[in-house]
Amino acid sequence: MLDLQVQDKTHDEARQGEALIIETPQKADARKLYIESYGCAMNFADSEIVASILSETGFETTGDYHQADVIFINTCSIRENAETRVRNRLSQFGVEKRRNPKLIVGVLGCMAERLKSKFLEEERLVDVVVGPDAYRDLPNLIEQVEEGHKAVNVLLSREETYADISPVRLNSNGITAFISITRGCNNMCSFCVVPFTRGRERSRDAHSIVEEAKSLFAGGYREVTLLGQNVDSYTWKSEDETETVNFAQLLEMVALVDPLLRVRFSTSHPKDITDEVLYTIAKYDNICNYIHLPVQSGNTRVLELMNRTYTREWYINRIDAIRNIIPNCAISTDIIAGFCTETEEEHLETLSMMDYVQYDFAYNFTYSERPGTLAARKLEDDIPEDVKKRRLAEILAKQQEHSLMRLQEWVGKTIHVLIEGTSKKSDKDYCGRGDSGAMVVFPAIDGVKPGQYADILIEKCTSATLIGKII
Repeated sequence: MLDLQVQDKTHDEARQGEALIIETPQKADARKLYIESYGCAMNFADSEIVASILSETGFETTGDYHQADVIFINTCSIRENAETRVRNRLSQFGVEKRRNPKLIVGVLGCMAERLKSKFLEEERLVDVVVGPDAYRDLPNLIEQVEEGHKAVNVLLSREETYADISPVRLNSNGITAFISITRGCNNMCSFCVVPFTRGRERSRDAHSIVEEAKSLFAGGYREVTLLGQNVDSYTWKSEDETETVNFAQLLEMVALVDPLLRVRFSTSHPKDITDEVLYTIAKYDNICNYIHLPVQSGNTRVLELMNRTYTREWYINRIDAIRNIIPNCAISTDIIAGFCTETEEEHLETLSMMDYVQYDFAYNFTYSERPGTLAARKLEDDIPEDVKKRRLAEILAKQQEHSLMRLQEWVGKTIHVLIEGTSKKSDKDYCGRGDSGAMVVFPAIDGVKPGQYADILIEKCTSATLIGKII
């Protein structure tokens, strides 16, 4: 999700495209790895796995690609904008490769799997192309390149979860971290390439997830985000089939690690989110009252074309359940403007859905056809670009109104905030988040530091930030 018109940015989205840096002492003789990640939080989590695998062969990461022996771009293939951004970045790395012919340049992730031939044949500076299930093979692939050969492994797996790998926490604030709980996706949404680039869904061993959460907490981390393309379909069975864990049970297991460890998750799917999950969230104070529930469209016919497998009425039922079981729960969403054959009346139904839910924030895009998807094969991308942009502008305007309204509701109230660090605008201010995920900025005071919780009285807000003071 790069260079898109998005209403609000979450922490992980704001990180897109930046170098991921290990904040540990560098060894003078160590080979240097530079990783640049684009797209969703899953890609950032994968980059941490890559860094861990290569650290075993003597690599350390650097934030300066001019110092690197190996440069990797971990790619997203969801939007055309992302592909354009990656190609432009590769051309910049080409300048460095001409200066240093021994430099190895590789493309990882979703785009690698889908565009492997183009990268190897057209982008001649690319030496390595590796899909998201083949990161264990990276040391061998790098060795192949050093021997003078191009290297590629984009094979998808039905088993790989990297459950036994302890990720190297890159560019970390030492307070918040991602934990991958599933890989791949079984939902064949007609607009989405993820099932083709990340393969079938696999759920990771529940106990390995809990152990990673315990390790993070012992290391000073105070918030984890459980990641999956569809966390609600998480189902793990032990090898002897004597134990089965669903997502609600996993949430409880992680919440029980420690009351001071805050738990988030992303992403939920409207067809799978259950009341059991909602009651689990309501039961534990350290599970954040925030759910990202992508609607994509407010019209049932369009949802059917998208193969979302739920109706407008079903989605509203899930919203009502959230409101009833978790009254103060923040809700965000994804919306696509101008999907194939969408009429003006159907677009208005999306706007009316927004009015019904009044989302805290949203990720809003115009539809862009992705090669290989069901929509690209079966449906005509027939909505003119000017109509798409106008509909998106209407969605953005409505979301801006709702986001501001949701933030204004916090003014005069007190929020329990996990302090994540200093504000980007002033080192005299701290910033952090409450349950809802909204950013809170407040003056730093003696005796309070990042990693601690603080009660913040909200005094005012901007269109994207709450502003207050410690009480």
